[in-house]
Amino acid sequence: MTVSTNSLQKIMDAAEALIQEKGCRQMTLQDIIRSSGLSKGAIYHYVSSKDELLGLVLKSRVEKANQRFNEAANDPNSSGLERPLRTIAEGMARASSYENVTNKIFIYLLSQMDQPKVAELVEEIHDYTLKTCSSWIEAGKKAGYIPAEADSAKLAESLILFMYGMRTHSAATRRNNSITVEELVQFMRRTLS
Repeated sequence: MTVSTNSLQKIMDAAEALIQEKGCRQMTLQDIIRSSGLSKGAIYHYVSSKDELLGLVLKSRVEKANQRFNEAANDPNSSGLERPLRTIAEGMARASSYENVTNKIFIYLLSQMDQPKVAELVEEIHDYTLKTCSSWIEAGKKAGYIPAEADSAKLAESLILFMYGMRTHSAATRRNNSITVEELVQFMRRTLS
């Protein structure tokens, strides 16, 4: 990890801790500066606003999910679709938990969609997540676990729609979803076959 990557990670870690402590609305870039120990210039080198920082946190979580998926899919000790699907299901369950930082960010950004820059950011995150999910579908098709004629974009969109629904449900009810990882795996297995 380079110094600049390390600084960005420090900023995102500080943001996540402050969101847990204060929530997205109350957290400020000034709080990030104090918490991270980095200068204002260092923060603004990476982001121009709190919303942009929150978007980076969401994107980094999608990247981590993609990394976990690829590790599961490429593990020589893992055969079949089970482990990659379980990895995705565990990530969905974690991300849609009421107390999860990314869920808090997701709901906060949705509440700010009347601001054009935030709407653009949310669309960018959606497109990035869609591209990532589509790559998972393509990997499953290439391995022969998903029918070759399956529409990757539509399956990925369905997966995102389901995940976004889980996120808003937990936010609306202020509790975690009751669906289990195993139920998510079964749902995805049926959807992908």
